[in-house]
Amino acid sequence: MTLAAASADTGDTAWLLAATALVLLMTPGLALFYGGMVRTKSVLNMLMMSFVSIALVTVVWLAAGYSLAFGEDAAGGLIGGLDHVGMSGLGPDSVQGTVPTVLFATFQLTFAIVTAALVSGAVADRAKFAAWLVFVPVWALLVYVPVAHWVWGPGGWILERLGALDFAGGLPVEIVSGASGLALCLVLGPRMGFKKDAMRPHNLPMVMLGAGLLWFGWFGFNAGSALGANGLAAAAFLNTLAAGCTGLLGWLFVEQKRDGHPTTLGAASGAVAGLVAITPSCGSVSLLGALVVGLAAGVVCSYAVSWKFKLNYDDSLDVVGVHLVGGVIGTLLIGVFAVESMTGGAEGLLYGGGLAQLGKQLLAVVVVAAYAFGVTYGIGRLIDATMGLRATEEQEQTGLDLTVHAETAYDHGVLGHGAPVSSSVVSPAQKVTPQA
Repeated sequence: MTLAAASADTGDTAWLLAATALVLLMTPGLALFYGGMVRTKSVLNMLMMSFVSIALVTVVWLAAGYSLAFGEDAAGGLIGGLDHVGMSGLGPDSVQGTVPTVLFATFQLTFAIVTAALVSGAVADRAKFAAWLVFVPVWALLVYVPVAHWVWGPGGWILERLGALDFAGGLPVEIVSGASGLALCLVLGPRMGFKKDAMRPHNLPMVMLGAGLLWFGWFGFNAGSALGANGLAAAAFLNTLAAGCTGLLGWLFVEQKRDGHPTTLGAASGAVAGLVAITPSCGSVSLLGALVVGLAAGVVCSYAVSWKFKLNYDDSLDVVGVHLVGGVIGTLLIGVFAVESMTGGAEGLLYGGGLAQLGKQLLAVVVVAAYAFGVTYGIGRLIDATMGLRATEEQEQTGLDLTVHAETAYDHGVLGHGAPVSSSVVSPAQKVTPQA
């Protein structure tokens, strides 16, 4: 008797198709979130850095990224093999668990895309766009892909040897993007006027819209990581909602006590902080644990975003303060709040598991953060030494929208933001006579 070939479950496949679309939507949502936070003179450049990441990472992922991340282990848990270069061997009948392998590969691609886009927030207003086009594919292959293999790939050392838990990407997405952002902003140096000029968000409704799209997409990010339409996906979905809410409330509480004003930027940032922290833990903690994880992230991250002024690193849009810090909080608290009913075995400190799981989580955090920071710093230095990583002083002063893209987000939006604009950097369509 011969065994029937494995086939995909239609319900699981339908859910993962929807989840993949939700996660891809997060990158345009992030573009709006970041675009609203910068000044008018560089908003289009900020949008472009996210959108171009979709194209760049997709090409790299299809060429070799998927194979190296999710191919059979080829180097002691450090990297996958080259069996699926160019997506070879992934026909429509190939199945990963209960879903088509090509769908699984596409779902994981959307994670890689948004991680690269997240890094751009740390270097807003001053990174050379041409250098970004070079940085993203190199970084995706050398930083994101290896860590994804460690955490999720077959034979990955964090997953199968260390035993640290990460359900939806606290390590390869949040901590990697935060540590990489820190490295890049150190290579670039601070923006002109850092700690002197007001650099307020130019469009808070855009920020709120972007945060809403991120929250919406995050349900695909977290619940989709169950890779099936099942109870674990439902639990991860509810945990995601709960943590986003307590993150928002925690941030607003700190603002009210510290500053006397709960702000829209604080609400958006707090929700994102809670969502960041629950990403690794949504499939490991109970609902009570999710509420605590989100609250802890909202409170701690609201203070962490100000560290850049004390430590003198210019993380433009608080990638370090929200994604690195929030990712660390969520990953470590698995070791405190993990419950057997969610993990199928591992338990946290408060549920009788002792310090063992917390120690595993801590080691994973330290290694991933150090690797992402070190390799990204090296890539940044190399690009800076060869083609230059930072825009010119004139481009930064005038704004990257006009000087790089020959466009403005708003009519005459560049006025009042630096030196007068030469006619040579204005497109013919923009050479109009101002109305009285």
